[in-house]
Amino acid sequence: MPTKASRYAEAGVDIEAAERLVEKIKKIAAGTFRRGVLTEIGGFAGLFALDVERFHDPVLVSSTDGVGTKIKIAVMANQHRGIGIDLVAMCVNDIVVTGATPLFFLDYLAFGKLNESIALALLEGIATGCKEAECALLGGETAEMPGMYAEGDYDCVGFSVGVVDRNSILDGSETAVGDLLIGLASNGLHSNGFSLVRKIVFEELKLSLESQPEGLTCPLGEELLRPTKIYVKPLLGLLRHGISLKGAVHVTGGGFYDNIPRVLPQGCKAVIEKNSWPRPPIFDFLQEAGKIPEEEMFQTFNCGIGMILIVPENQAQDVRLLLKGMNEEAFTIGHIEARSPEEPSVIIL
Repeated sequence: MPTKASRYAEAGVDIEAAERLVEKIKKIAAGTFRRGVLTEIGGFAGLFALDVERFHDPVLVSSTDGVGTKIKIAVMANQHRGIGIDLVAMCVNDIVVTGATPLFFLDYLAFGKLNESIALALLEGIATGCKEAECALLGGETAEMPGMYAEGDYDCVGFSVGVVDRNSILDGSETAVGDLLIGLASNGLHSNGFSLVRKIVFEELKLSLESQPEGLTCPLGEELLRPTKIYVKPLLGLLRHGISLKGAVHVTGGGFYDNIPRVLPQGCKAVIEKNSWPRPPIFDFLQEAGKIPEEEMFQTFNCGIGMILIVPENQAQDVRLLLKGMNEEAFTIGHIEARSPEEPSVIIL
Protein backbone atom coordinates (compact mmCIF):
# COMPACT_ATOMS: atom_id res chain seq x y z
CA MET A 1 0.00 0.00 0.00
CA PRO A 2 1.57 3.33 -1.05
CA THR A 3 2.27 6.01 1.52
CA LYS A 4 -0.47 8.60 1.56
CA ALA A 5 0.63 11.82 -0.09
CA SER A 6 1.01 14.63 2.41
CA ARG A 7 0.16 17.18 -0.28
CA TYR A 8 -3.52 16.12 -0.06
CA ALA A 9 -3.47 16.86 3.67
CA GLU A 10 -1.88 20.23 2.87
CA ALA A 11 -4.88 20.91 0.63
CA GLY A 12 -7.18 20.29 3.58
CA VAL A 13 -8.22 16.65 3.15
CA ASP A 14 -7.19 14.18 5.86
CA ILE A 15 -7.73 10.68 4.49
CA GLU A 16 -6.39 8.97 7.60
CA ALA A 17 -8.85 10.85 9.83
CA ALA A 18 -11.69 9.78 7.54
CA GLU A 19 -10.58 6.15 7.73
CA ARG A 20 -10.47 6.29 11.52
CA LEU A 21 -14.00 7.70 11.50
CA VAL A 22 -15.24 4.84 9.31
CA GLU A 23 -14.08 2.32 11.91
CA LYS A 24 -16.15 4.09 14.56
CA ILE A 25 -19.13 4.35 12.23
CA LYS A 26 -19.10 0.58 11.73
CA LYS A 27 -19.87 0.04 15.41
CA ILE A 28 -22.64 2.64 15.42
CA ALA A 29 -24.28 1.25 12.28
CA ALA A 30 -24.12 -2.37 13.47
CA GLY A 31 -26.64 -1.55 16.19
CA THR A 32 -29.25 -0.69 13.54
CA PHE A 33 -28.89 -3.80 11.38
CA ARG A 34 -32.03 -5.78 10.67
CA ARG A 35 -32.82 -8.92 8.73
CA GLY A 36 -31.77 -8.42 5.11
CA VAL A 37 -28.49 -6.56 5.68
CA LEU A 38 -25.67 -8.45 3.94
CA THR A 39 -22.71 -6.09 4.33
CA GLU A 40 -21.17 -3.95 7.01
CA ILE A 41 -20.20 -0.30 6.58
CA GLY A 42 -17.05 0.34 4.56
CA GLY A 43 -17.59 -1.38 1.23
CA PHE A 44 -18.24 0.25 -2.12
CA ALA A 45 -21.97 -0.28 -1.69
CA GLY A 46 -24.46 -1.62 0.84
CA LEU A 47 -26.27 -4.86 0.10
CA PHE A 48 -29.78 -5.65 1.31
CA ALA A 49 -31.75 -8.82 0.52
CA LEU A 50 -35.46 -8.15 0.11
CA ASP A 51 -37.64 -10.78 1.82
CA VAL A 52 -39.92 -11.34 -1.16
CA GLU A 53 -41.87 -14.06 0.65
CA ARG A 54 -43.44 -11.39 2.86
CA PHE A 55 -44.91 -9.55 -0.13
CA HIS A 56 -47.24 -10.68 -2.89
CA ASP A 57 -46.27 -7.88 -5.30
CA PRO A 58 -43.51 -5.79 -3.67
CA VAL A 59 -43.00 -2.16 -4.66
CA LEU A 60 -39.92 -0.24 -3.52
CA VAL A 61 -40.50 3.25 -2.14
CA SER A 62 -37.67 5.80 -1.88
CA SER A 63 -37.17 9.25 -0.41
CA THR A 64 -34.38 11.75 0.02
CA ASP A 65 -34.34 14.91 2.13
CA GLY A 66 -32.24 17.19 4.27
CA VAL A 67 -32.64 19.24 7.44
CA GLY A 68 -32.23 22.73 5.99
CA THR A 69 -31.05 25.73 7.97
CA LYS A 70 -31.91 24.12 11.31
CA ILE A 71 -28.28 23.04 11.03
CA LYS A 72 -27.22 26.67 11.59
CA ILE A 73 -28.88 26.59 15.02
CA ALA A 74 -27.22 23.26 15.84
CA VAL A 75 -23.86 24.86 14.99
CA MET A 76 -24.65 27.84 17.22
CA ALA A 77 -25.53 25.51 20.11
CA ASN A 78 -22.86 22.91 19.29
CA GLN A 79 -25.56 20.23 19.60
CA HIS A 80 -25.72 17.96 16.60
CA ARG A 81 -27.16 14.61 17.65
CA GLY A 82 -30.76 15.74 17.11
CA ILE A 83 -29.95 16.76 13.54
CA GLY A 84 -29.18 13.11 12.81
CA ILE A 85 -32.62 12.11 14.10
CA ASP A 86 -34.18 14.90 12.00
CA LEU A 87 -32.43 13.56 8.92
CA VAL A 88 -33.90 10.08 9.32
CA ALA A 89 -37.34 11.41 10.25
CA MET A 90 -37.63 13.62 7.19
CA CYS A 91 -37.05 10.61 4.93
CA VAL A 92 -38.88 7.77 6.69
CA ASN A 93 -41.96 9.89 7.41
CA ASP A 94 -42.25 10.51 3.67
CA ILE A 95 -41.94 6.78 3.01
CA VAL A 96 -44.39 5.53 5.63
CA VAL A 97 -47.26 7.70 4.37
CA THR A 98 -47.42 5.36 1.36
CA GLY A 99 -47.96 2.43 3.72
CA ALA A 100 -44.39 1.24 3.17
CA THR A 101 -42.06 -0.26 5.77
CA PRO A 102 -38.65 1.50 5.77
CA LEU A 103 -35.87 -1.01 5.08
CA PHE A 104 -32.62 0.92 5.07
CA PHE A 105 -31.13 4.39 5.26
CA LEU A 106 -28.01 6.05 3.85
CA ASP A 107 -26.50 9.40 4.74
CA TYR A 108 -24.29 12.02 3.13
CA LEU A 109 -22.34 14.33 5.45
CA ALA A 110 -20.26 17.16 4.00
CA PHE A 111 -17.72 19.31 5.86
CA GLY A 112 -15.24 21.99 4.90
CA LYS A 113 -12.90 20.31 7.38
CA LEU A 114 -13.91 17.03 8.97
CA ASN A 115 -14.87 17.41 12.62
CA GLU A 116 -14.92 13.95 14.12
CA SER A 117 -16.93 14.86 17.22
CA ILE A 118 -19.67 16.51 15.13
CA ALA A 119 -19.71 13.62 12.65
CA LEU A 120 -20.03 11.06 15.44
CA ALA A 121 -22.83 13.05 17.13
CA LEU A 122 -24.71 13.19 13.82
CA LEU A 123 -24.24 9.48 13.23
CA GLU A 124 -25.34 8.60 16.75
CA GLY A 125 -28.51 10.58 16.06
CA ILE A 126 -28.95 8.86 12.71
CA ALA A 127 -28.60 5.47 14.41
CA THR A 128 -31.18 6.48 17.03
CA GLY A 129 -33.58 7.52 14.27
CA CYS A 130 -32.99 4.30 12.35
CA LYS A 131 -33.73 2.22 15.44
CA GLU A 132 -36.96 4.16 16.02
CA ALA A 133 -37.95 3.60 12.38
CA GLU A 134 -36.73 -0.01 12.54
CA CYS A 135 -34.56 0.41 9.45
CA ALA A 136 -30.86 -0.28 8.95
CA LEU A 137 -28.12 2.29 8.53
CA LEU A 138 -26.71 0.57 5.45
CA GLY A 139 -24.04 3.00 4.31
CA GLY A 140 -23.16 6.58 3.56
CA GLU A 141 -20.52 9.12 2.60
CA THR A 142 -18.58 11.59 4.69
CA ALA A 143 -17.04 14.22 2.42
CA GLU A 144 -14.33 16.71 3.30
CA MET A 145 -14.40 19.63 0.87
CA PRO A 146 -12.12 22.55 1.77
CA GLY A 147 -13.41 25.88 0.51
CA MET A 148 -16.99 24.70 0.06
CA TYR A 149 -18.20 25.40 3.61
CA ALA A 150 -17.33 28.07 6.17
CA GLU A 151 -15.43 26.92 9.24
CA GLY A 152 -17.75 24.96 11.53
CA ASP A 153 -20.48 24.59 8.90
CA TYR A 154 -21.65 21.34 7.35
CA ASP A 155 -24.56 19.87 5.45
CA CYS A 156 -26.28 16.50 5.49
CA VAL A 157 -28.67 14.59 3.28
CA GLY A 158 -30.54 11.37 3.92
CA PHE A 159 -31.74 8.64 1.58
CA SER A 160 -34.14 5.84 2.51
CA VAL A 161 -35.81 2.89 0.82
CA GLY A 162 -38.90 0.99 1.95
CA VAL A 163 -41.26 -1.64 0.57
CA VAL A 164 -45.03 -2.07 0.31
CA ASP A 165 -47.33 -4.51 -1.46
CA ARG A 166 -48.77 -2.93 -4.61
CA ASN A 167 -52.36 -3.51 -3.47
CA SER A 168 -51.62 -1.90 -0.08
CA ILE A 169 -50.20 1.40 -1.33
CA LEU A 170 -51.75 4.46 0.35
CA ASP A 171 -52.21 7.22 -2.22
CA GLY A 172 -55.46 8.91 -1.21
CA SER A 173 -57.29 7.71 -4.32
CA GLU A 174 -60.03 6.08 -2.23
CA THR A 175 -60.67 9.18 -0.14
CA ALA A 176 -64.38 10.02 -0.10
CA VAL A 177 -66.76 12.67 1.18
CA GLY A 178 -67.42 12.09 4.88
CA ASP A 179 -63.98 10.67 5.72
CA LEU A 180 -62.40 12.17 8.82
CA LEU A 181 -58.94 13.68 9.29
CA ILE A 182 -57.01 12.49 12.34
CA GLY A 183 -54.00 14.61 13.26
CA LEU A 184 -51.01 13.24 15.18
CA ALA A 185 -49.27 15.78 17.40
CA SER A 186 -45.86 17.12 16.38
CA ASN A 187 -42.84 17.64 18.62
CA GLY A 188 -42.78 21.32 17.74
CA LEU A 189 -41.24 22.89 14.65
CA HIS A 190 -39.68 19.64 13.36
CA SER A 191 -37.37 20.66 10.46
CA ASN A 192 -39.25 23.24 8.42
CA GLY A 193 -39.46 27.02 8.32
CA PHE A 194 -36.12 27.63 10.01
CA SER A 195 -34.97 30.37 7.65
CA LEU A 196 -37.98 32.39 8.84
CA VAL A 197 -37.46 31.30 12.45
CA ARG A 198 -33.84 32.44 12.40
CA LYS A 199 -34.81 35.77 10.84
CA ILE A 200 -37.44 36.46 13.52
CA VAL A 201 -35.57 35.14 16.55
CA PHE A 202 -31.98 36.16 15.89
CA GLU A 203 -32.10 39.02 13.36
CA GLU A 204 -35.25 40.89 14.39
CA LEU A 205 -35.63 40.10 18.10
CA LYS A 206 -31.88 39.70 18.79
CA LEU A 207 -32.56 36.81 21.16
CA SER A 208 -30.08 34.15 22.22
CA LEU A 209 -30.44 30.39 22.48
CA GLU A 210 -30.60 30.82 26.26
CA SER A 211 -33.58 33.20 26.03
CA GLN A 212 -36.94 31.88 27.21
CA PRO A 213 -39.74 34.11 25.92
CA GLU A 214 -42.94 34.26 27.91
CA GLY A 215 -45.19 31.29 27.21
CA LEU A 216 -42.41 28.86 26.31
CA THR A 217 -41.63 26.01 28.69
CA CYS A 218 -37.91 25.86 27.93
CA PRO A 219 -35.09 28.01 26.48
CA LEU A 220 -35.16 28.69 22.74
CA GLY A 221 -32.15 26.48 22.05
CA GLU A 222 -33.91 23.43 23.47
CA GLU A 223 -37.19 24.27 21.75
CA LEU A 224 -35.72 24.93 18.31
CA LEU A 225 -33.48 21.86 18.32
CA ARG A 226 -36.11 19.37 19.44
CA PRO A 227 -35.83 16.47 16.95
CA THR A 228 -38.50 15.74 14.37
CA LYS A 229 -40.93 13.06 15.47
CA ILE A 230 -40.81 9.73 13.65
CA TYR A 231 -44.28 8.32 12.84
CA VAL A 232 -43.33 4.91 11.43
CA LYS A 233 -44.44 2.74 14.36
CA PRO A 234 -47.88 4.31 14.93
CA LEU A 235 -48.83 4.37 11.25
CA LEU A 236 -47.68 0.83 10.52
CA GLY A 237 -49.25 -0.26 13.80
CA LEU A 238 -52.65 0.97 12.61
CA LEU A 239 -52.28 -0.92 9.35
CA ARG A 240 -51.34 -4.11 11.22
CA HIS A 241 -54.53 -3.72 13.26
CA GLY A 242 -56.58 -3.71 10.04
CA ILE A 243 -57.45 -0.02 9.95
CA SER A 244 -58.55 1.01 6.44
CA LEU A 245 -56.48 4.15 6.06
CA LYS A 246 -57.41 6.08 2.92
CA GLY A 247 -54.29 8.24 2.91
CA ALA A 248 -51.65 9.87 5.08
CA VAL A 249 -49.91 13.23 4.96
CA HIS A 250 -46.51 14.15 6.35
CA VAL A 251 -46.93 17.83 7.29
CA THR A 252 -43.53 19.08 6.23
CA GLY A 253 -42.35 21.92 3.95
CA GLY A 254 -45.46 23.61 2.55
CA GLY A 255 -47.50 22.95 5.67
CA PHE A 256 -51.19 22.11 5.36
CA TYR A 257 -51.94 23.94 2.13
CA ASP A 258 -49.30 22.27 -0.03
CA ASN A 259 -49.14 18.76 1.47
CA ILE A 260 -52.76 17.73 1.98
CA PRO A 261 -53.71 18.15 -1.73
CA ARG A 262 -51.11 15.49 -2.62
CA VAL A 263 -53.51 12.78 -1.41
CA LEU A 264 -56.88 14.29 -2.36
CA PRO A 265 -58.91 13.14 -5.38
CA GLN A 266 -59.94 15.95 -7.71
CA GLY A 267 -63.50 16.17 -6.39
CA CYS A 268 -62.59 16.40 -2.72
CA LYS A 269 -61.47 19.11 -0.36
CA ALA A 270 -60.18 18.96 3.21
CA VAL A 271 -61.87 21.15 5.79
CA ILE A 272 -59.59 21.76 8.79
CA GLU A 273 -60.83 23.10 12.13
CA LYS A 274 -57.79 24.94 13.48
CA ASN A 275 -59.06 25.06 17.07
CA SER A 276 -59.54 21.30 17.31
CA TRP A 277 -56.07 20.66 18.74
CA PRO A 278 -53.81 22.48 21.21
CA ARG A 279 -51.14 24.46 19.37
CA PRO A 280 -47.67 24.34 20.99
CA PRO A 281 -46.59 27.75 22.37
CA ILE A 282 -43.66 28.12 19.95
CA PHE A 283 -46.07 28.68 17.05
CA ASP A 284 -48.04 31.39 18.86
CA PHE A 285 -44.78 33.06 19.84
CA LEU A 286 -43.45 33.08 16.29
CA GLN A 287 -46.73 34.29 14.81
CA GLU A 288 -47.03 37.19 17.23
CA ALA A 289 -43.37 38.16 17.32
CA GLY A 290 -42.93 37.85 13.56
CA LYS A 291 -46.33 39.29 12.62
CA ILE A 292 -46.99 36.24 10.44
CA PRO A 293 -50.44 36.06 8.80
CA GLU A 294 -52.53 33.03 9.78
CA GLU A 295 -52.55 31.61 6.25
CA GLU A 296 -48.76 31.80 6.06
CA MET A 297 -48.45 29.98 9.40
CA PHE A 298 -50.33 27.02 7.95
CA GLN A 299 -48.27 27.10 4.75
CA THR A 300 -44.89 27.32 6.49
CA PHE A 301 -45.21 25.33 9.72
CA ASN A 302 -46.91 22.18 10.98
CA CYS A 303 -48.63 24.24 13.73
CA GLY A 304 -48.63 21.24 16.08
CA ILE A 305 -49.74 18.46 13.69
CA GLY A 306 -46.94 16.39 12.16
CA MET A 307 -48.99 13.70 10.43
CA ILE A 308 -52.57 13.60 9.14
CA LEU A 309 -54.48 10.38 8.52
CA ILE A 310 -57.58 10.09 6.33
CA VAL A 311 -59.88 7.47 7.82
CA PRO A 312 -63.46 6.26 7.29
CA GLU A 313 -65.81 7.85 9.82
CA ASN A 314 -66.79 4.47 11.25
CA GLN A 315 -63.15 3.69 12.13
CA ALA A 316 -62.16 7.06 13.56
CA GLN A 317 -62.83 6.10 17.18
CA ASP A 318 -60.83 2.88 16.82
CA VAL A 319 -57.96 4.87 15.32
CA ARG A 320 -57.89 7.29 18.22
CA LEU A 321 -58.02 4.47 20.78
CA LEU A 322 -55.23 2.54 19.07
CA LEU A 323 -53.06 5.65 18.84
CA LYS A 324 -53.67 6.40 22.51
CA GLY A 325 -52.49 2.87 23.29
CA MET A 326 -49.30 3.70 21.39
CA ASN A 327 -48.85 6.88 23.49
CA GLU A 328 -49.66 9.12 20.55
CA GLU A 329 -51.64 12.33 20.93
CA ALA A 330 -54.30 12.30 18.22
CA PHE A 331 -57.14 14.68 17.38
CA THR A 332 -60.00 14.73 14.90
CA ILE A 333 -59.02 17.90 13.06
CA GLY A 334 -61.37 17.96 10.09
CA HIS A 335 -63.23 16.08 7.40
CA ILE A 336 -63.56 15.61 3.63
CA GLU A 337 -66.21 17.46 1.63
CA ALA A 338 -67.12 17.60 -2.05
CA ARG A 339 -65.16 20.22 -3.99
CA SER A 340 -66.21 22.22 -7.02
CA PRO A 341 -63.54 23.15 -9.59
CA GLU A 342 -63.27 26.78 -8.43
CA GLU A 343 -62.78 25.89 -4.74
CA PRO A 344 -59.43 25.42 -3.00
CA SER A 345 -58.38 21.92 -1.97
CA VAL A 346 -57.82 22.92 1.65
CA ILE A 347 -60.01 25.16 3.78
CA ILE A 348 -58.92 26.08 7.31
CA LEU A 349 -61.68 27.44 9.55
